[in-house]
Amino acid sequence: MAGTTAIEWTDATWNPVTGCTKISAGCDNCYAERFSERFRGTPDHPFEHGFDLMLRPERLLAPLSWKSPKMIFVNSMSDLFHKEVPFPFVDRVFDTMEKANWHTFQILTKRSSRMRDYVNRRYSGDAAPSHIWLGTSVEDGSRKSRIRHMQQMNASIRFLSVEPLIGPMGRMDLDGIDWVIVGGESGPRARPMDPDWVREVRDQCSEAGIAFFFKQWGGIRPKSGGRTLDGEEWSQLPYVSPILGGVSVAAE
Repeated sequence: MAGTTAIEWTDATWNPVTGCTKISAGCDNCYAERFSERFRGTPDHPFEHGFDLMLRPERLLAPLSWKSPKMIFVNSMSDLFHKEVPFPFVDRVFDTMEKANWHTFQILTKRSSRMRDYVNRRYSGDAAPSHIWLGTSVEDGSRKSRIRHMQQMNASIRFLSVEPLIGPMGRMDLDGIDWVIVGGESGPRARPMDPDWVREVRDQCSEAGIAFFFKQWGGIRPKSGGRTLDGEEWSQLPYVSPILGGVSVAAE
């Protein structure tokens, strides 16, 4: 858990769960697994058990003590909707987020159908609060079913993390999506990302009036290739009107 982070599209990370298991090709070179496994067997280290999935109840209330508003990426080192995370524990995470409503929480999952089912039960007939942003990871065009799951969810803000982008997305149905992040893979086995794959996503976001954020080209290190696309940095965020509740593209 960290009060700051190098992730460009958020301010802080909060990890009430750590560890995960692979579910699709986007997980093959998982940065969180690579980092965690370095410390397996180190006594008293937070990752003494490597990337094994672990619930961290002692961390559940941490955002309540952060008094300055932050954008908080929930479970940067796990997936809150992993099948081994029981829903009563997910309830406690959401309880904290609802109480800490001066923050903006960003939840990202590859288990999009499990997230949809949970959110639709919790917010039956309504929508999740607008300070809780709900997103899914989509690494190529073969995983677009996750986008449909997001569209079926009772969410106020829906977003996509197209990272690592390892193949073309093709034409996407972006109805109901408020924000799209794109990034290339980083690490010693990083797979290359074709610039035309990125442009294809950017152009569809532009056509639909959706906020677009280009995070990185990737490479051996996350910053290796920079983050400019066709000579520009794309750092758009969705803006939620506190009065009207509508969503628009915030200025970069």
